[in-house]
Amino acid sequence: MKIAYVIDSLASKGGAERILTDKMNFLATRFGYEVYVITCYQNPTEDTNVYVLSDKVKQIDLKIHYYGQYRYDYPFRLWVKSSIYRQMMRGLTDAVQRIDPDILVGLGYFNADAVIGIKCRAKKVIESHEARIFTMSNKGFSRSIFSKAFMRLYRKYYLRKVERHADAVVTLTKGDAREWVNAKRIEIIPNFTMMPIIHNACDSKRVIAVGRLEWQKGFDRLIESWGIVNSRHPDWRLDIFGSGALKNDLLHCIQSHGLEQKVIIRPFTENISKEYSNSSIFALSSHFEGFALVLLEAMQSGLPCVTFDCPFGPSDVVADGRNGYVVKDGDIKTFAEKLCSLIESDELRRQFSKASVERAQLFDAEHIMAQWKKLFEELSPQ
Repeated sequence: MKIAYVIDSLASKGGAERILTDKMNFLATRFGYEVYVITCYQNPTEDTNVYVLSDKVKQIDLKIHYYGQYRYDYPFRLWVKSSIYRQMMRGLTDAVQRIDPDILVGLGYFNADAVIGIKCRAKKVIESHEARIFTMSNKGFSRSIFSKAFMRLYRKYYLRKVERHADAVVTLTKGDAREWVNAKRIEIIPNFTMMPIIHNACDSKRVIAVGRLEWQKGFDRLIESWGIVNSRHPDWRLDIFGSGALKNDLLHCIQSHGLEQKVIIRPFTENISKEYSNSSIFALSSHFEGFALVLLEAMQSGLPCVTFDCPFGPSDVVADGRNGYVVKDGDIKTFAEKLCSLIESDELRRQFSKASVERAQLFDAEHIMAQWKKLFEELSPQ
């Protein structure tokens, strides 16, 4: 079977890029599929893949400089953006027709729109890596009320178009699946991670959080919560690993809470498993998630987890009261209380740690990839 994936770039340090790389490597090396990935806006002479792609996976880059549009002001930028999109669609259509895949897969908001517009014999699969309700929202963005209204209407139109033309929509969670009511076929296939299972003693006085330093991840809420934790347990610290546009805002937030020596923002690391193993608790403070791959990684590293019950991923991964706590979204005081409960009980941390490792096995790569194999072969039987 021949499968082609379409994604913006593999040069970004994101969960979608990581899981896609692992997935393609698995399909090519374990199932023997002929796998291609078409990157639309990644120039190999300037950007390299962050995660290691098997030599059995063929990469085609369209070499389109998408960000060149930002050199121009409106309204001329709209013309440039439209020109870039037309160039991308010509290149993408040509690449797909040359590959002639059995299955064509688009990841995320933009790529879904492009994939369903290509005329080819392939069955088209759209992966919803961001919860649909947030694909349609503008929360966290500073636009005028008229711009927000326009974007809501446009995204509603776009999502309905995807439902009409995609042969299957794959979501990561049950909650997101309920949003795609008009899709021809819905499948729920969660993410997995190739990180090895670690049995953690959970005896380090450190809580860890991981993610992009952006509004979605809600690190300002975590810092506020840590102000409460610190008043009771000043010997513990919080380390946040990530990079992003809000770093300076978060540093100011840390300073305003007087936590400069207690909350440290650390850069992205290639060896995050080592950092998990040197921590005792994982905290997720996001406003929304597609799946929260970092939760699964933390569980495989034997960490108890405390998370807000945001749409949609955390409650599908963390079993409240068994391997962590799922707190009402935005309840910062209770979030801090649950962190303190784990900090104050060595036995509870060890108990939750063992349960985390056991629950992580439900997301075993072999099991998850067997679901993808079944879907592909049902859509395009050989």
